[in-house]
Amino acid sequence: MPVDLSQLADDLRLETAQLLALLEPLDAAGWAIATPAPGWSIHDQVTHLAYFDTATTTALLDPERFVAERDEARRDSDDLTGMIADRYRDLSPAEVLAWFDEMRREMVSAFSLVDPSHRVPWYGPTMSVAAALTARIMETWAHGQDVADALGVTRAPTTALRQVAHIGVRALPNSFRTRELEVPETPVYVALRAPDGSNWVWGDPALPDRVEGDALDFCLVVTQRRHLADTSLRVDGPVATAWMPIAQAFAGAVGAGRAPGQFTR
Repeated sequence: MPVDLSQLADDLRLETAQLLALLEPLDAAGWAIATPAPGWSIHDQVTHLAYFDTATTTALLDPERFVAERDEARRDSDDLTGMIADRYRDLSPAEVLAWFDEMRREMVSAFSLVDPSHRVPWYGPTMSVAAALTARIMETWAHGQDVADALGVTRAPTTALRQVAHIGVRALPNSFRTRELEVPETPVYVALRAPDGSNWVWGDPALPDRVEGDALDFCLVVTQRRHLADTSLRVDGPVATAWMPIAQAFAGAVGAGRAPGQFTR
C-alpha cells in the first residue's frame, strides 16, 4: 500500500505545533537553558532543526545545489552539527524562531510539490520522499524531547510517534554500520504498545530475537534520548541484545546518548 504523504505531513505539523508551544513563551534566558545534549542549549536545538529544514527544502527542489552545498560544508568541517551550532549562536531567539517557522512551512510545502517517486539526496544514502519526510518527523520529535527535558515538562504523544518507532525499527542496519560493526542477518521482532492501547508490530512473532514494551520507551531509546536501563523494554536474543544499546534512528556520527539513571522511568 502506498505511503500517505499527506498523513505524514499532518504528523509533522502536529510535532511542529507541539514544539512551538514550548518555544514561544520563552524569554532569552529560557532559550539559553542547557539541554541534555552535551554542550547544546535550546537555542542550538532549534537552529539545528532550522538548518536541516533548509537543507531538506533544497534537496527536494534543487538537488544539484544541495549536493554542492553539502560537499562544501563537509570540506569546511568534519563536525557539521557542531559547526551549525557555532555559526548561529549570535542569532537572537526571535530570529531563530522566525527562521525555524518560515523554513518549516517552506519545507512542508516543498514535500507536496515533488514527485513521490523522487529520490532525495542527503548526507548519507539517497532517500525516498516518504523516508525524508519521516526523518524530519523523527528529528523534530527527538529534538523536541531535548527541549521538553530541558524545561522539565512532559509531552503528550501525538500520532507522529508511530513514525518515530517505524524509522527506529528500519534503522537497525544503520546502528551497526555507524559503529563499523557487521550488520546481522537475523531479523528482530518488535512489538510495541501504542499510547492509545493498540499494538504496533514489525516482523514475525515467531522470531526469537525480539523487543517488546512501551512505544514511547522504544522511541526514546532509538533516538538516544533515554538509556535502555531507564526503560521497561524487554529485549531477548543475541541480535536484539546487541542492537538496542547502540540503536540510532538518525544518520551521522555516533550520538552521545544518555547515561543510565539520568532519567527516572
